[in-house]
Amino acid sequence: MDYDRLSTVIRRLALEAGDKIMEIYNSDDFEVRAKSDDSPVTDADEAADALIAAGLADAFPGVLVVTEEQASTHSERADSFLIVDPLDGTKEFTKRRGEFTVNIAYVEGGVPVRGVVYAPAKQRLFYTDATGRSVEETGDFAKEAAGQVEPISVTSPDNSALMVVASKSHRDQATDDYIAKYTTKDMTSAGSSLKFCLVACGEADLYPRLGRTMEWDTAAADAVLRGAGGKMVRFDDHSEFTYGKPGYENPFFIAYAPGVELKPAG
Repeated sequence: MDYDRLSTVIRRLALEAGDKIMEIYNSDDFEVRAKSDDSPVTDADEAADALIAAGLADAFPGVLVVTEEQASTHSERADSFLIVDPLDGTKEFTKRRGEFTVNIAYVEGGVPVRGVVYAPAKQRLFYTDATGRSVEETGDFAKEAAGQVEPISVTSPDNSALMVVASKSHRDQATDDYIAKYTTKDMTSAGSSLKFCLVACGEADLYPRLGRTMEWDTAAADAVLRGAGGKMVRFDDHSEFTYGKPGYENPFFIAYAPGVELKPAG
Protein backbone atom coordinates (compact mmCIF):
# COMPACT_ATOMS: atom_id res chain seq x y z
CA MET A 1 0.00 0.00 0.00
CA ASP A 2 1.20 3.50 -0.90
CA TYR A 3 0.59 5.18 2.46
CA ASP A 4 1.12 8.68 1.14
CA ARG A 5 -1.60 8.20 -1.47
CA LEU A 6 -3.81 6.36 1.01
CA SER A 7 -3.70 9.22 3.52
CA THR A 8 -4.50 11.75 0.79
CA VAL A 9 -7.41 9.76 -0.61
CA ILE A 10 -9.13 8.86 2.66
CA ARG A 11 -8.81 12.42 3.94
CA ARG A 12 -10.41 13.79 0.76
CA LEU A 13 -13.21 11.22 0.77
CA ALA A 14 -13.99 11.93 4.43
CA LEU A 15 -14.31 15.64 3.65
CA GLU A 16 -16.50 14.99 0.60
CA ALA A 17 -18.71 12.65 2.62
CA GLY A 18 -18.91 15.27 5.37
CA ASP A 19 -20.21 17.82 2.89
CA LYS A 20 -22.88 15.38 1.72
CA ILE A 21 -23.90 14.61 5.31
CA MET A 22 -24.14 18.29 6.24
CA GLU A 23 -26.40 19.02 3.25
CA ILE A 24 -28.90 16.57 4.67
CA TYR A 25 -28.29 17.55 8.31
CA ASN A 26 -29.05 21.19 7.52
CA SER A 27 -32.17 20.41 5.50
CA ASP A 28 -35.62 21.04 6.94
CA ASP A 29 -36.30 17.37 7.52
CA PHE A 30 -34.91 13.92 6.85
CA GLU A 31 -36.31 10.43 7.20
CA VAL A 32 -35.03 8.08 9.91
CA ARG A 33 -35.49 4.38 9.18
CA ALA A 34 -34.71 1.25 11.17
CA LYS A 35 -32.30 -1.41 9.91
CA SER A 36 -32.75 -5.12 10.56
CA ASP A 37 -30.92 -4.78 13.90
CA ASP A 38 -33.21 -1.85 14.86
CA SER A 39 -30.37 0.68 14.62
CA PRO A 40 -31.26 3.93 12.83
CA VAL A 41 -30.20 4.81 9.30
CA THR A 42 -30.79 7.95 7.24
CA ASP A 43 -30.24 9.18 3.70
CA ALA A 44 -27.03 10.75 4.98
CA ASP A 45 -25.60 7.36 6.02
CA GLU A 46 -26.40 5.86 2.64
CA ALA A 47 -25.23 8.80 0.54
CA ALA A 48 -21.91 9.03 2.40
CA ASP A 49 -21.45 5.26 2.17
CA ALA A 50 -21.98 5.24 -1.60
CA LEU A 51 -19.57 8.14 -2.12
CA ILE A 52 -16.78 6.64 0.00
CA ALA A 53 -17.17 3.08 -1.30
CA ALA A 54 -17.00 4.24 -4.91
CA GLY A 55 -14.00 6.46 -4.23
CA LEU A 56 -12.05 3.71 -2.48
CA ALA A 57 -12.85 1.13 -5.16
CA ASP A 58 -11.62 3.53 -7.82
CA ALA A 59 -8.44 4.49 -5.96
CA PHE A 60 -7.53 1.03 -4.65
CA PRO A 61 -8.90 -1.63 -7.01
CA GLY A 62 -8.50 -5.12 -5.64
CA VAL A 63 -8.46 -4.03 -1.99
CA LEU A 64 -11.44 -5.28 0.02
CA VAL A 65 -13.72 -2.48 1.21
CA VAL A 66 -15.99 -3.31 4.17
CA THR A 67 -18.69 -0.76 4.92
CA GLU A 68 -21.42 -0.60 7.53
CA GLU A 69 -24.21 0.07 5.07
CA GLN A 70 -23.35 -2.69 2.57
CA ALA A 71 -24.22 -5.98 4.24
CA SER A 72 -22.80 -7.93 1.30
CA THR A 73 -19.29 -6.92 2.40
CA HIS A 74 -19.65 -8.20 5.96
CA SER A 75 -18.85 -11.84 5.17
CA GLU A 76 -15.78 -11.15 3.04
CA ARG A 77 -12.27 -11.64 4.45
CA ALA A 78 -8.76 -10.46 3.60
CA ASP A 79 -5.49 -9.92 5.47
CA SER A 80 -5.59 -6.24 4.51
CA PHE A 81 -8.76 -4.24 3.98
CA LEU A 82 -10.37 -0.83 4.09
CA ILE A 83 -13.23 -0.41 6.55
CA VAL A 84 -15.78 2.40 6.62
CA ASP A 85 -18.42 3.82 8.90
CA PRO A 86 -19.84 6.60 6.72
CA LEU A 87 -21.77 8.19 9.58
CA ASP A 88 -20.81 7.06 13.05
CA GLY A 89 -23.22 8.40 15.65
CA THR A 90 -26.45 8.31 13.69
CA LYS A 91 -28.38 8.89 16.93
CA GLU A 92 -26.36 12.07 17.49
CA PHE A 93 -27.17 13.06 13.90
CA THR A 94 -30.90 12.49 14.24
CA LYS A 95 -31.02 14.38 17.54
CA ARG A 96 -29.01 17.19 15.91
CA ARG A 97 -26.31 17.11 18.57
CA GLY A 98 -23.50 17.41 16.04
CA GLU A 99 -21.28 14.71 17.54
CA PHE A 100 -21.13 12.36 14.56
CA THR A 101 -18.16 11.38 12.42
CA VAL A 102 -17.01 9.92 9.13
CA ASN A 103 -14.60 7.03 9.72
CA ILE A 104 -12.29 5.40 7.17
CA ALA A 105 -9.46 3.03 8.09
CA TYR A 106 -6.96 0.66 6.53
CA VAL A 107 -6.21 -2.56 8.40
CA GLU A 108 -3.10 -4.73 7.91
CA GLY A 109 -2.63 -8.01 9.72
CA GLY A 110 -5.35 -7.23 12.24
CA VAL A 111 -4.00 -3.74 13.04
CA PRO A 112 -5.58 -0.44 11.90
CA VAL A 113 -2.47 1.29 10.57
CA ARG A 114 -4.05 4.36 8.96
CA GLY A 115 -7.30 6.19 9.57
CA VAL A 116 -9.28 9.41 9.34
CA VAL A 117 -12.02 10.68 11.66
CA TYR A 118 -13.93 13.75 10.53
CA ALA A 119 -16.63 15.47 12.59
CA PRO A 120 -18.18 17.83 10.02
CA ALA A 121 -20.61 19.59 12.37
CA LYS A 122 -17.82 20.17 14.91
CA GLN A 123 -15.22 21.00 12.23
CA ARG A 124 -12.64 18.67 13.77
CA LEU A 125 -10.47 16.54 11.52
CA PHE A 126 -8.10 13.88 12.85
CA TYR A 127 -6.02 11.47 10.79
CA THR A 128 -2.79 9.57 10.47
CA ASP A 129 -0.34 11.05 8.00
CA ALA A 130 1.80 9.06 5.57
CA THR A 131 4.27 8.19 8.34
CA GLY A 132 1.55 6.91 10.68
CA ARG A 133 1.79 9.91 13.00
CA SER A 134 -1.57 11.29 14.11
CA VAL A 135 -2.45 14.93 13.52
CA GLU A 136 -5.37 17.29 13.89
CA GLU A 137 -5.89 19.62 10.95
CA THR A 138 -7.25 23.11 11.47
CA GLY A 139 -8.48 25.73 9.05
CA ASP A 140 -10.79 25.49 6.05
CA PHE A 141 -10.05 21.85 5.08
CA ALA A 142 -9.31 22.19 1.36
CA LYS A 143 -10.03 18.83 -0.22
CA GLU A 144 -7.02 18.47 -2.49
CA ALA A 145 -4.30 19.46 -0.03
CA ALA A 146 -3.92 19.43 3.73
CA GLY A 147 -3.78 22.75 5.52
CA GLN A 148 -2.19 23.48 8.87
CA VAL A 149 -1.72 20.35 10.95
CA GLU A 150 -0.65 19.85 14.53
CA PRO A 151 0.75 16.54 15.79
CA ILE A 152 -1.37 15.12 18.60
CA SER A 153 -0.35 12.84 21.43
CA VAL A 154 -1.87 11.26 24.49
CA THR A 155 -1.34 12.87 27.85
CA SER A 156 0.78 11.58 30.74
CA PRO A 157 -2.03 10.50 33.05
CA ASP A 158 -2.27 11.21 36.75
CA ASN A 159 -3.90 8.11 38.24
CA SER A 160 -5.11 10.15 41.20
CA ALA A 161 -7.03 12.51 38.92
CA LEU A 162 -8.03 10.85 35.65
CA MET A 163 -10.15 12.44 32.95
CA VAL A 164 -12.65 9.87 31.68
CA VAL A 165 -14.83 10.03 28.58
CA ALA A 166 -17.86 7.81 28.04
CA SER A 167 -20.61 7.33 25.49
CA LYS A 168 -23.39 9.89 25.34
CA SER A 169 -26.03 7.58 23.81
CA HIS A 170 -24.95 4.19 25.19
CA ARG A 171 -24.13 4.86 28.84
CA ASP A 172 -25.22 2.16 31.32
CA GLN A 173 -24.79 1.11 34.93
CA ALA A 174 -22.05 -1.40 34.12
CA THR A 175 -19.97 1.37 32.57
CA ASP A 176 -20.53 3.64 35.56
CA ASP A 177 -19.60 0.83 37.95
CA TYR A 178 -16.34 0.24 36.10
CA ILE A 179 -15.46 3.93 35.97
CA ALA A 180 -16.09 4.10 39.72
CA LYS A 181 -13.02 1.88 40.22
CA TYR A 182 -10.81 4.81 39.19
CA THR A 183 -10.00 8.08 40.93
CA THR A 184 -11.31 10.65 38.51
CA LYS A 185 -10.83 14.39 38.20
CA ASP A 186 -13.70 14.79 35.83
CA MET A 187 -15.84 12.88 33.39
CA THR A 188 -17.29 13.95 30.09
CA SER A 189 -19.65 12.43 27.55
CA ALA A 190 -19.18 12.45 23.79
CA GLY A 191 -20.75 10.83 20.78
CA SER A 192 -19.35 8.58 18.07
CA SER A 193 -15.62 7.94 17.60
CA LEU A 194 -14.81 11.41 18.94
CA LYS A 195 -14.26 9.71 22.30
CA PHE A 196 -11.12 8.03 20.98
CA CYS A 197 -9.91 11.32 19.55
CA LEU A 198 -10.28 13.05 22.91
CA VAL A 199 -7.90 10.47 24.36
CA ALA A 200 -5.59 10.75 21.35
CA CYS A 201 -5.20 14.52 21.68
CA GLY A 202 -4.80 14.51 25.46
CA GLU A 203 -8.26 15.81 26.37
CA ALA A 204 -9.09 12.55 28.18
CA ASP A 205 -7.12 9.65 29.66
CA LEU A 206 -9.54 6.74 29.57
CA TYR A 207 -12.49 5.53 27.49
CA PRO A 208 -14.09 2.22 28.50
CA ARG A 209 -16.82 0.71 26.31
CA LEU A 210 -19.02 -2.03 27.74
CA GLY A 211 -21.41 -2.43 24.88
CA ARG A 212 -21.78 -3.79 21.38
CA THR A 213 -19.71 -2.14 18.67
CA MET A 214 -18.54 -3.19 15.23
CA GLU A 215 -15.09 -2.85 13.73
CA TRP A 216 -16.19 -0.03 11.43
CA ASP A 217 -17.19 1.92 14.55
CA THR A 218 -13.68 1.82 15.99
CA ALA A 219 -10.97 1.09 13.38
CA ALA A 220 -10.31 4.63 12.13
CA ALA A 221 -10.29 6.18 15.59
CA ASP A 222 -8.17 3.31 16.91
CA ALA A 223 -5.62 4.08 14.18
CA VAL A 224 -5.61 7.74 15.25
CA LEU A 225 -5.23 6.72 18.89
CA ARG A 226 -2.32 4.39 18.12
CA GLY A 227 -0.65 7.06 15.99
CA ALA A 228 -0.86 9.40 18.99
CA GLY A 229 0.78 6.90 21.34
CA GLY A 230 -2.40 5.49 22.83
CA LYS A 231 -3.60 1.94 23.28
CA MET A 232 -6.78 -0.09 22.91
CA VAL A 233 -7.24 -3.48 24.58
CA ARG A 234 -9.99 -5.98 25.24
CA PHE A 235 -11.98 -5.21 28.37
CA ASP A 236 -12.05 -8.76 29.72
CA ASP A 237 -8.34 -9.59 29.87
CA HIS A 238 -6.55 -6.44 28.57
CA SER A 239 -5.14 -8.43 25.65
CA GLU A 240 -4.35 -6.97 22.22
CA PHE A 241 -7.31 -5.69 20.25
CA THR A 242 -7.42 -7.01 16.68
CA TYR A 243 -9.47 -6.53 13.51
CA GLY A 244 -10.81 -8.84 10.83
CA LYS A 245 -12.80 -10.90 13.34
CA PRO A 246 -15.75 -13.07 12.21
CA GLY A 247 -18.70 -10.82 11.53
CA TYR A 248 -16.51 -7.78 12.25
CA GLU A 249 -18.01 -7.62 15.76
CA ASN A 250 -15.99 -6.17 18.63
CA PRO A 251 -15.69 -7.35 22.22
CA PHE A 252 -15.91 -4.77 25.00
CA PHE A 253 -12.77 -2.63 25.12
CA ILE A 254 -10.75 0.06 26.87
CA ALA A 255 -8.99 2.89 25.02
CA TYR A 256 -6.46 4.74 27.12
CA ALA A 257 -3.25 6.69 27.47
CA PRO A 258 -0.34 4.47 28.51
CA GLY A 259 0.33 5.06 32.19
CA VAL A 260 -3.28 4.57 33.20
CA GLU A 261 -3.34 1.76 35.74
CA LEU A 262 -6.08 -0.40 34.28
CA LYS A 263 -8.52 -2.01 36.70
CA PRO A 264 -9.72 -5.61 36.28
CA ALA A 265 -13.01 -6.26 34.56
CA GLY A 266 -14.55 -8.22 37.43
